[in-house]
Amino acid sequence: MHTPHDPYVRVRGAREHNLRNVDVDIPRDVLVVFTGVSGSGKSSLAFGTVYAEAQRRYFESVAPYARRLIHQVGAPKVGEITGLPPAVSLEQRRAAPTSRSSVGTVTNLSNSLRMLFSRAGDYPEGAERLESDAFSPNTAAGACPACHGLGRVHRTSEELLVPDPSLSVRDGAIAAWPGAWQGKNLRDILDALGYDVDRPWRELPAEQREWILFTDEQPVVTVHPVRDADRIQRPYQGTYMSAHRYVMKTFSDSKSPTLRAKAERFLSSAPCPACGGSRLRPEALAVTFAGRTIAELAALPLTDLAGHLVADGETARVLTDDLRSRIAPVLELGLGYLSLDRATPTLSAGELQRLRLATQLRSGLFGVVYVLDEPSAGLHPADTEALLTVLARLKAAGNSVFVVEHHLDVVRGADWLVDVGPLAGEHGGRVLHSGPVAELASVEESATARYLFGRSPVPAREVRTPGGQLKVGPVSRHNLRAVTAEFPLGVLTAVTGVSGSGKSTLIGEITEELPGVGRLVSVDQRPIGRTPRSNLATYTGLFDVVRKEFAATEEARRRGFGVGRFSFNVSGGRCETCQGEGFVSVELLFLPSTYAPCPDCGGARYNPETLEVTYRGRNIAQVLDLTVESAADFFTDTPAVARSLRTLLDVGLGYLRLGQPATELSGGEAQRIKLASELQRGRRGHTLYLLDEPTTGLHPADVDVLMRQLHGLVDTGNTVIVVEHDMSVVAGADWVIDLGPGGGDQGGRIVAAGPPTEVARTEGSTTAAYLARALA
Repeated sequence: MHTPHDPYVRVRGAREHNLRNVDVDIPRDVLVVFTGVSGSGKSSLAFGTVYAEAQRRYFESVAPYARRLIHQVGAPKVGEITGLPPAVSLEQRRAAPTSRSSVGTVTNLSNSLRMLFSRAGDYPEGAERLESDAFSPNTAAGACPACHGLGRVHRTSEELLVPDPSLSVRDGAIAAWPGAWQGKNLRDILDALGYDVDRPWRELPAEQREWILFTDEQPVVTVHPVRDADRIQRPYQGTYMSAHRYVMKTFSDSKSPTLRAKAERFLSSAPCPACGGSRLRPEALAVTFAGRTIAELAALPLTDLAGHLVADGETARVLTDDLRSRIAPVLELGLGYLSLDRATPTLSAGELQRLRLATQLRSGLFGVVYVLDEPSAGLHPADTEALLTVLARLKAAGNSVFVVEHHLDVVRGADWLVDVGPLAGEHGGRVLHSGPVAELASVEESATARYLFGRSPVPAREVRTPGGQLKVGPVSRHNLRAVTAEFPLGVLTAVTGVSGSGKSTLIGEITEELPGVGRLVSVDQRPIGRTPRSNLATYTGLFDVVRKEFAATEEARRRGFGVGRFSFNVSGGRCETCQGEGFVSVELLFLPSTYAPCPDCGGARYNPETLEVTYRGRNIAQVLDLTVESAADFFTDTPAVARSLRTLLDVGLGYLRLGQPATELSGGEAQRIKLASELQRGRRGHTLYLLDEPTTGLHPADVDVLMRQLHGLVDTGNTVIVVEHDMSVVAGADWVIDLGPGGGDQGGRIVAAGPPTEVARTEGSTTAAYLARALA
């Protein structure tokens, strides 16, 4: 019998994704960590079942109109869950990149700072008090009218528009003009207006050049085209548009990314001269606090900002105390190097999640379940200690903290461990252990236990001899000040340092133009697609081969079905209700829209006729539903498919389904899919591979699988450079470049460079102590 005060969340019969009818009791008001290899089902249990059910119950309590929409989204596949409090989820989703979103807007700290300036700022003599909106570059009241609150203006110049002044207009001197008919049309109009289009550009008078490029006039003139022998061309009325006007119009109005990118080549971006890049109106910039404008305070690292908030007067004291208390959790999470005006798209997924976590610390909620997705992602071991303190504070405030995590220090800090496995996909989905951490030691089949209790030592490696040097720098960007680094070629180099020390900035300077690079492959964590249309099979090119196999079957040939019939991106074979997406978008009014399975095809993506064609007993939708591992058995004698699948297995992605939408993949999974696509091209030596935190979201067992691949690349004559926080990876590298010693202003220097054993002994390196522990 469950009393109302049952201290457990009791899950019965969970069947989401690969979970096998799981029953588990999870205590409340403690820190619970869910572990298991990638794809074992831990996220399906924590997010897909526990959090999804809490969300569904919340929706049940809202207005009937909203409830009707919720039913389309569906409930998690679970028998019942009792003892479940309301839940808050902090997933590692990437925010939609907008240049107006910043650290200040994500944390709501900007609101507090604007309120401080509005109520307690020092106004010029006779100026009237401004509302807090007037201090925001994102409102009409506050935005600088010259740059619309963006802080930068785009300009063009004669040098950019006419790169080669020895050419005539007819020969294409004005490179910024469109190609094909439209460009010829503009040249003919200029000719009709009486300009000499056959004279070299540099010989034209200055005032003519100025008018041709920059006039805002749009004269209309009758054009008599030069007759082509093969077709009659009649005179027409042509409207002139200057090169500057064409470029600005294309840049601001075009929906085509290609055209916009072309227009951008003819523009230079500079701080707005009206506001100096501060994005605000002069009235707002005339108000100061502690002798600084709001733009100057927003540009300070948060550690410095906290020190500037010293107030006289009661109102100011209340507001500055509030601001400092809001900044404190951000500093505690090791993000003091960020400034309020730092744009959200420049943050890593880990930084963004920790900012949201800091905001939750201030919300004062209690009695809720916080479900967190790998909060240690992108964290240096030194920052992980601060994270554990913060999680303990959430728990102390009377909340339950459920964390999906791979970082062994976080796992050791748990009060309760739920280990899911033993392997990924259909070989996982069972709860191997639910109880105190120490008791996991006796669970034989747990992969987590092997690493947690030191039964999988780091294999000793011979340090390789480099085959040359790659010199990068001097680099002066963000917090790097004239830093020069030397990367050895033909070995595996790890770039380390606390968050914000300048690692990504440094490796961002490695380009194909540098002497010694040759071919460069940068494998980042950006999504492989932004809609459910893009998936594992389409991205790797595997789907093209599969469709050919289906089109070659006897049944397909009898019905006259070609390769296109088996594509869900073109009409013919696809389900027209969902246009082949398998999902329909459900708009939830006051909540973000979500995807629900298509009511007609049930998520199969195809129409019934297409699904009647089978290949070895499976239709195309069933093949897309196979995991990489099952598909490798199914296509074992189709070489082109088998090779693609083999490389996906090699990077530890055997648990993903072929048709898994890109929207469901984590950054780490997307990165490993890109790496697999690169590996299947066949080994070519002398390539430089750049990877930014490739072990994000990986269980230590999967890290071993991935590192075997990376070491294999080096052994065949390539160079691999990884930005990495996982000390077991750093310990196995040939060379380490450590940045720091801190983040932001306290970082940006190379503290140590050398083999791991040498770096582990360096005084003044934050990484050294943790690396020494991994080597020991």
